[in-house]
Amino acid sequence: MLTPSSVAFLKRLLDTPGPSGYEAATAKVWREEAGAFATVSCDVHGNSMAEVSGTGGPTIMLAGHIDEIGVIITYIDDDGFLYIGPIGGWDPQVLVAQRIRFAGKSGDVIGVVGKKPIHLMKVEDREKASKFNDLWVDIGCTTRAQAEAVVSIGDAGVIDQKTLDFPNDRIVSRSIDDRIGAFIVLEALRRYAADPGEARVVAVATTQEEIGYRGGGALVGAERVNPALAIVVDVTFATDHPTVEKKELGEHKIGGGPVLTRGSILSPVAFRIIRDTAESMKIPYSLHAVGRDTSTDADGIHLARQGVATALVSVPNRYMHSPNEMVSLLDLDRTATLLAAACKAVTSATDFTNR
Repeated sequence: MLTPSSVAFLKRLLDTPGPSGYEAATAKVWREEAGAFATVSCDVHGNSMAEVSGTGGPTIMLAGHIDEIGVIITYIDDDGFLYIGPIGGWDPQVLVAQRIRFAGKSGDVIGVVGKKPIHLMKVEDREKASKFNDLWVDIGCTTRAQAEAVVSIGDAGVIDQKTLDFPNDRIVSRSIDDRIGAFIVLEALRRYAADPGEARVVAVATTQEEIGYRGGGALVGAERVNPALAIVVDVTFATDHPTVEKKELGEHKIGGGPVLTRGSILSPVAFRIIRDTAESMKIPYSLHAVGRDTSTDADGIHLARQGVATALVSVPNRYMHSPNEMVSLLDLDRTATLLAAACKAVTSATDFTNR
């Protein structure tokens, strides 16, 4: 199981704001933890790397994106109200009446999301979905000058929500997608460092995945690391709650183990390494199929340089892109164990071409 110190690090990582393009504070927390057992570096794109050398085997990249969805200040009006746009994919309904934490000029600034009260709405407007331009953020200021003294257009924010412990080894956080991927790849590297194999393993906390339509930080990281094999860790939709269609998404339960994806852009060789390792270690897993792209870092990594054999391992997540995403600590532990063992199974003799 995860140690108390690893869980404490996980919560510190989850609670540190880091929306896409503004990940520096979170990345610093990650690198400080990695420095205890790995060689640490970073790049101009914001990616953080932690490396454990093997005995001359191929390079493996473990990638988990460290960014989360957020908001950005787009306008400040004469009365000191802030207007915001999305960073990443939002359902604006989840923003209504939330608190927002902005990284302001001299520290954090808290605001509340405002919306016209239902009592003042016309009957035909009451059931309409809110849009970003229906909302504003109130930070308690009364003039534009007062607001501009503490925040600026272009400042980013996140929902002000701390990590919560739930029964059955579950946790709830606004930033599980995909801060837990960044956590898992580092936890896997920690376990690999304690008993390394031949492979050189580089865990990468990648940036800008939530806006990375051209590969984001993952593509930049892969170009730098130059791996023969990449294992991407992300979240996927848990389908063990009401209203989800399993015929479309598959059957993935919280606490049921990692989800292994098969599909057109993913390497059959990399998939077999992960699957065979899971079966040999009796780690439960489920399968997910994708016929085109995966909407994860794998889409950028597999095309880096001359091509990278890429696998995708996901953790079932409830309530994605909301203030209260939920995962199982048991799934995080099993996934880290699986990755560390898969890395050790790779040797100089491993052929990553599907012949």
